[in-house]
Amino acid sequence: MRTVRSATRGIPALLVAAVLMLVAVPGAVAAPDTAPATAPGDARTASWTGPLSTRGRYIVDAEGNRFKLKSGNWAGAQGTYTGSGDVDDVANHQAHQMSHNIPLGLDRTPIARILADFHRLGINSVRLPFANALVHDKNAVPDTAVAANPQLKGETPLEVFDAVIEALTADGFAVILNNHTTSYRFCCGLDGNERWNSGQSTEQWIDDWVFMTERYRNNKRVVGADLRNEVRRDIWDDANWGLGDDHDEYTAFERAGNRILQADPDMLIIMEGINWQGIPANGLPHQRPDLKPVRTLSHTLIDSGKLVYAVHFYGYTGPANSGAGSGPGSTDDPRYQDFTPEKLAEVVRDEGLFVTEEGKHFTAPVWVSEFGAGGRGSTDAAEKAWFTNFTDILVKNDTDFAQWPLVGWSDDQGTPNDNWALLSYDASGRRTGVEDGGDWRATDWNKLVNAPSRSGPIAPVHHWNIVFLDHGDWNLSRTMLARADWSPGNSKGNCPDTERLIGLGHGHGRGLCTDAAEPRKAAGDWQRVDDERYVQQGDWAVGYDKLQCPVNSFAVGYSMKGPAMVSLLCAPSAAPLPTAGRSVWFDRGDNRPATGGAQGSDWSEKDYKGQCADTEYLAGVAMTWKSAQQGRPAALLCRALS
Repeated sequence: MRTVRSATRGIPALLVAAVLMLVAVPGAVAAPDTAPATAPGDARTASWTGPLSTRGRYIVDAEGNRFKLKSGNWAGAQGTYTGSGDVDDVANHQAHQMSHNIPLGLDRTPIARILADFHRLGINSVRLPFANALVHDKNAVPDTAVAANPQLKGETPLEVFDAVIEALTADGFAVILNNHTTSYRFCCGLDGNERWNSGQSTEQWIDDWVFMTERYRNNKRVVGADLRNEVRRDIWDDANWGLGDDHDEYTAFERAGNRILQADPDMLIIMEGINWQGIPANGLPHQRPDLKPVRTLSHTLIDSGKLVYAVHFYGYTGPANSGAGSGPGSTDDPRYQDFTPEKLAEVVRDEGLFVTEEGKHFTAPVWVSEFGAGGRGSTDAAEKAWFTNFTDILVKNDTDFAQWPLVGWSDDQGTPNDNWALLSYDASGRRTGVEDGGDWRATDWNKLVNAPSRSGPIAPVHHWNIVFLDHGDWNLSRTMLARADWSPGNSKGNCPDTERLIGLGHGHGRGLCTDAAEPRKAAGDWQRVDDERYVQQGDWAVGYDKLQCPVNSFAVGYSMKGPAMVSLLCAPSAAPLPTAGRSVWFDRGDNRPATGGAQGSDWSEKDYKGQCADTEYLAGVAMTWKSAQQGRPAALLCRALS
């Protein structure tokens, strides 16, 4: 959600709406009695098959065809209360719009008409924000909140949410669930919703996600879990990426994503980066990291091909600008709308779109899940120019997107309360939309939704994924998660079941997994190896202790105690494997193949790394306690797969 745009620009839409409501804008049209759309319902439903997954930088449907997320945010179920004054007074809600904690507009327009208007916009998917409070709210929404949809009277917010999802998916839309807030308070800034565990424990947050996942598991057009909106600093603390504490977004998102996949392996797991760190004041460190930490520490899920990263861009914010116009939080840092088109493209790539580079450990689709600008009635020239430049970037890079927001209210002259909404409805249900004349964004919006895009079949790709033992176990194998602890008292790392271990770091305990040229695993138990009993084809690391898999098996995991190697985990191969190999030493520097796996990306930052070639399997690890090495891994035994 776009932030409360500081002291001058935000109370944001409240002041804007007060001005706009003085001006009558032509173009408001009556909602039709029927709901014509761009294609019959059956054709829309048949146009793609869920579930969705990923292949490299692209999202694909169940047939392997590219499914580009052309989305909008249908806000409301995250709450609209701005946090002060009487919660029952509409003046205390964002843009004087009281959602009653359900998607906006259901009081004004039948849901079928809203969906028909979504189709006219050209979108194929909806990001549907919700608050954790919605999961536990047992109160029925007021009848007035669903006046245009009387079939929903007496329902709780969650039951209304159910009905909205059922209608959206039956009408052909993909739905991405988005945990936007903890409470129903309108986001952002210091609002008590800063982190996934603001106002709740991490375990409660994960449990809520599992509940929502299981609730919609049988609906394969509910395609994704967008884990948390705009993680940012609270009063005292920053979120971090990989420090292992209670503020570690990287680890929390990893845990949640894998729990969701255990509940429903068909879900996309969508992760934003850190939206803000530091205190926004001149002279103090502050920044908007976005996805930059992913360059050196990306996620690995128990199911490959399910990870999507997300990022937000608004013209009035910037790489180190909070968006505050004046007063507290205002700094001299440039905003995105201050950049030239060339500089803006460079910054957007650096903060997010670099993740779409193929063949890296971080390669994944990037979804710009929020962007937008004030439309009808706006006189902000800088923001208008930014919107044009930014949508040009999305078009050029064939980027998945979701505009904020889809639905808002308007007065009876068609003047929007929140002119960022693409569709606004007055109390009688009349629509004023971006396509209804008088909205400068129409040209850029149509350019975006109608842009040429990659389509059709996307070839399967290889993965290279990080195992992260910095702070404990990193169990990514469904096989091993279903079993007892295979190396008690030690930190364990297992590759996903479709991948094998191919690399190790010398000092930090990180590993690299891949499915490149993956051998098929045989039925039978995986074996823990913690001694030299299988070192039988010659001493490949003289003077060093060695762990080696049995013949016709390959390493899929490892355990450590501190910096010392303890065990290898080996899986049997379904076909015989060659035993000729080579020693790859990495105790004095990197030893990685010149081509192939994750080149140009550092999967164990500031550490020496050893890595087998993509056409090899890791059969053994050597280590020593000499010269204060403390049992750190020093060499790999790499053997050809054929």
